Amino acid sequence: MSAAGPLLAVEDLRVSFSTEDGTVHAVDGISYELAQGATLGIVGESGSGKSVSSLTTMGLTRAQGADISGRILFGGRDLLSLPESDMRAIRGNDIAMIFQDPLSSLHPFFKIGAQLIEAVRAHRDVSEASARSRAVELLGLVGISDPRRRVEEFPHEFSGGMRQRVMIAMALANEPKLLIADEPTTALDVTVQAQILALLERLQGELGMAIVFITHDLGVVAEMADRIAVMYAGRIVEMASAELIFSAPQHPYTWGLLRSIPTLAGPREQELAPIPGSPPSLIKRPSGCHFHPRCAYSQPEHAVIDPPLEPVSLKDDHQVACLLSAEERQQIWSELEASQGPRPAPTVPQGAGE
Repeated sequence: MSAAGPLLAVEDLRVSFSTEDGTVHAVDGISYELAQGATLGIVGESGSGKSVSSLTTMGLTRAQGADISGRILFGGRDLLSLPESDMRAIRGNDIAMIFQDPLSSLHPFFKIGAQLIEAVRAHRDVSEASARSRAVELLGLVGISDPRRRVEEFPHEFSGGMRQRVMIAMALANEPKLLIADEPTTALDVTVQAQILALLERLQGELGMAIVFITHDLGVVAEMADRIAVMYAGRIVEMASAELIFSAPQHPYTWGLLRSIPTLAGPREQELAPIPGSPPSLIKRPSGCHFHPRCAYSQPEHAVIDPPLEPVSLKDDHQVACLLSAEERQQIWSELEASQGPRPAPTVPQGAGE
């Protein structure tokens, strides 16, 4: 947090949707802060509330009839209390978002240049010629060769990795203070994933923007995030620095995510350890600790008591929502490491180019 306070502060955010089957509790009381220039990784399985929380920050769940409470403070202004006209001025300008499927996010009938020009002129009073020059500059910024020619091409003429670079260029068109990247590497192969992550790191260093990086894979944010929030069933169940999440995780769900990451360490025949069961329904959530039906260390009382997110110790800013004692958690994680061997955080190749 900077001396002037965080750039983004989410306070007890709750988002639910009414359906014919019941109320979907998509986000259930999450809180976090993000400083200017910092990166927060939000990790969890599909349906954990990662994307809904960030779509709400962008003001994109209002039209879906969501029931929203809490506060989202951006530069001291509560985004949830702003009229839609003010949100349109902020969205795409001060806060931008990269969506996970670049092919469906880009219009197939319009050239790349036309779509970038529209993104620039939506927030800046500039001529079309100036906006076109900016579009060419943006494509060059994200590492697309011969940008003057490629602005005249259609999305289908770009590879998946290049389309994702176009989406990043579009998000950066107005130099936002906050960039939300929602699973930006999910549909890409491992090599292109590394290139996109290295590109985001470089651009963050050049522009000084804060990043919220949403993913289901802890390994993807291993090198990028300053802090990581692990979400399950609409809640944050663990939050700490990236270093602590990998070296001393405290929640059984985090252990499961870490143990499902392949590494080069250990014998070749060593199998990954998947998390048993499936994510719970957000309409009929389990009682007590929502993770207890899938937890190998669950006790009968865990089906009754709902654990709050609490500090692990006074020494660091590490929080966990777990009914196991600190001593039990430490012992279990030590045994898991001993049985499977040390699992160092995955590394992302630096300086990868396309």
